[in-house]
Amino acid sequence: MQILVLNSGSSSIKFQLFTMPDAKVICSGLVERIGLDNAKISYESKNGKTEEISTITNHKDGLQLIASYLMNDKIGVIKSASEIEVVGHRVVHGGSTFSKTVEITKEVKQKIQELSALAPLHNPANLEGVLVAEEIFSKAKQVAVFDTAFHQTIPVEAYKYAIPNKFLDDHNIRLYGFHGTSHKYVSEKAIEFLGKEKSKIITIHLGNGCSMTAVKNGKSIDHTLGFAPMNGLIMGTRSGDIDPAIIFYMVNSLGYSLDEVNALLQKESGMLGLTGFSDLRDIESEAEQGNTDCQLALKMNAYRIKKYIGSYASVMNGLDAIVFTAGIGENSDVIRKLVCADQEFLGIELDAEKNSIRSKEARDISSPSSKVKILVIPTNEELEIAKQSFGLLS
Repeated sequence: MQILVLNSGSSSIKFQLFTMPDAKVICSGLVERIGLDNAKISYESKNGKTEEISTITNHKDGLQLIASYLMNDKIGVIKSASEIEVVGHRVVHGGSTFSKTVEITKEVKQKIQELSALAPLHNPANLEGVLVAEEIFSKAKQVAVFDTAFHQTIPVEAYKYAIPNKFLDDHNIRLYGFHGTSHKYVSEKAIEFLGKEKSKIITIHLGNGCSMTAVKNGKSIDHTLGFAPMNGLIMGTRSGDIDPAIIFYMVNSLGYSLDEVNALLQKESGMLGLTGFSDLRDIESEAEQGNTDCQLALKMNAYRIKKYIGSYASVMNGLDAIVFTAGIGENSDVIRKLVCADQEFLGIELDAEKNSIRSKEARDISSPSSKVKILVIPTNEELEIAKQSFGLLS
């Protein structure tokens, strides 16, 4: 079975084509900066590798460009769109409706649209990817894999907010959790690495969006993101945890509108608000050159992660491993070093030499005396989506 996996973001589309069940990658690539002048596509298959700057106005343009590369005479891997049997889509918010992977129907699309209010930066782009894929790959079955699904095992004492019951009962206001596809994938890899099903693991997904999950015996039992993907850790442009009284103060005393506060907390805060940069590579470079704002931002970022490590170790009554994943988690030895510093009480001891080594392989970077394994496991959301899509339809 040939499964094309699409991960549609607000301004990008990641894609991989797999044959299943052998999970062989036939081709992969990325369309990025959709809607901007310097938009580009990167593509790689066994037949070649290329990058192209192109005019990509919207997601439809991006998917049509992907299809043209897939069917290219020289570096393509299929002769027609009808060869794609399944298209698997990442969808960020499934609310309480979707606790597992589903085949996409008219009703599913309608629900994804309704849930856009809870994930306005993500669900509209995810749905656009579905609609365009239905046009281009009209013979294929379309499947939705939800970021929130892995977190449906979180118990009520962890997902319910301390507000009047009617808001959960009538309006489904609760903690949902996100990045579930990534947390599921790396936690399963960590369980394999540890060699035991009964395990207590904290997975730390650090990218432009950041989150952590407490995973006990393979199931999510708590998570840093909540009703929408905005709270918890300090992110690229999102504030993470903030006293809600600040929002009222900004509106009532400083004259901000609610829309302005929302935009500020989602797009102008986090590492960008602290430093003027949203890319951690720039922040680390500036910190090395003595930029005190960047130095402080890195300390704040790591401090917030450490707070959640302590709380999750407490709720699980122990800890076997912590797992760093995603772009920052996999590549920033600086953040990993800051997070793991002064954690001997919890049994977390980093090996500095192992931490400094760059690799695309899963690896243990803890010292021999560390009671808790410190793992770096590259995430592969696309493979997880392909596995779940195949499992649903096979």
